[in-house]
Amino acid sequence: MALDLSLIGKSSSPTTIEYTWKDVVLYALGVGARAGELDYLYERRGPKVLPSFAVIPKFGPMLALLAETGGNLAMVVHGAERVTIHAPLAPSGKFVTTVSIRGIYDMRRLAQVLVDARTADDAERLVAETTSSILFRGEGGFDGPPPPRDPPPVEKPKDTPPTFSVEEATVAEQALLYRLSGDLNPLHADPDFARSVGFDRGPILHGLCTFGFMIRHVAKAVCGGDATRLCAFEAQFRRPVWPGETLITEGWQVRPDAVALQVRVKERNEVVIAGAWAIIS
Repeated sequence: MALDLSLIGKSSSPTTIEYTWKDVVLYALGVGARAGELDYLYERRGPKVLPSFAVIPKFGPMLALLAETGGNLAMVVHGAERVTIHAPLAPSGKFVTTVSIRGIYDMRRLAQVLVDARTADDAERLVAETTSSILFRGEGGFDGPPPPRDPPPVEKPKDTPPTFSVEEATVAEQALLYRLSGDLNPLHADPDFARSVGFDRGPILHGLCTFGFMIRHVAKAVCGGDATRLCAFEAQFRRPVWPGETLITEGWQVRPDAVALQVRVKERNEVVIAGAWAIIS
């Protein structure tokens, strides 16, 4: 079924969610936080909020808007994510989020839907903007425009070893834990469903879970463990990750306030996140 191109430019109604420190901690655990990162896991220390938590409030309204396109949601994968933080994320409160479809693009076998989101707090202060690249497998070839190619603000230097490398294993239950923050796609939990949509090895890890690991790793390597210093970041999801695999985040500090990034799976020596970067305040 062809995607409904009339949805380009359409915005959702504002969606309000209330959250507590438990939601913040559950997210941190879902992206691998350990006991040594107690600032993100213990309410008497805030807790601090990982800036990648900004992807959570837009998930519900984004899924509802994607459903209106007429595409097969069972064949959806996440292609890329960009986050810009405008104000600190509070450890509890309300988020008000509006999402809109910026464009629907033809990638031959795939269709790309770019979804923008704006999230404000209960004082109507803009706290975060995100852009999701959502890929519908099998929905391309409709003679639409190709995706825009915006140059990234930070690029990985060629033929240069990384400035830092952080290695960490995921656990077999990683996707089952991360999905409790809102992304209940059975692709990340149900082996039969995963096989039915082409993933014979079984459920894959959410791209945004790997994204959260990357943010924690950057914080450890260049921010003294303080992830709240990261004010903008982006990643392109190139290959699936299976729970239990080991992630290696490699970074190139190209400026005092900017790093280029990629993430590899150790067991396969395969890059799973590329074209990534982060800006540090």
